[in-house]
Amino acid sequence: MVVRPFVPWPDRRLRSPAAPVGEVTDAVHAIWTDMIDTMEAMPGLGLAAPQIGVMLRLAVVDCSTGRGQAVRMADPEIVSAGDVLRRHDEASPNLPGVWASLQRPARVEVAYTDESGARVMRVFEDLWSTSVQHQIDHLAGRMYFDRLSRTKREMLLKKARKGRG
Repeated sequence: MVVRPFVPWPDRRLRSPAAPVGEVTDAVHAIWTDMIDTMEAMPGLGLAAPQIGVMLRLAVVDCSTGRGQAVRMADPEIVSAGDVLRRHDEASPNLPGVWASLQRPARVEVAYTDESGARVMRVFEDLWSTSVQHQIDHLAGRMYFDRLSRTKREMLLKKARKGRG
């Protein structure tokens, strides 16, 4: 079991788009395994590779109640999103101690390369949908608080800085 350290905010890697993965190799499988170990140690519902300093478009998501159902994704892209929104409190281990309530589509269809190297389409709903969208934001160099108004974002970051000091 390898639990990797989180890149602390405001590290520039958290603001940089990750590089495409392309082919799923043994190295990619090893990164996914470390990501799942790290996600479980949090514990969390998902993890994007840039959060641990790996600048590739890799993500893992596990919102199952029993755990052990992690979906491994390379180069994920949202193909379509439903009109119904779902509110959920979101946070990030890269900026601990703060969170925000956000609304995101309750249903998304995502294209990604799976662990076998096949390009697949899958529908994610409810909490799974929220987590997948959160991870795809990370892969684009976005943090969840970027979806807040400027005032709310500044208040959240100020609270986070105060918590560190």
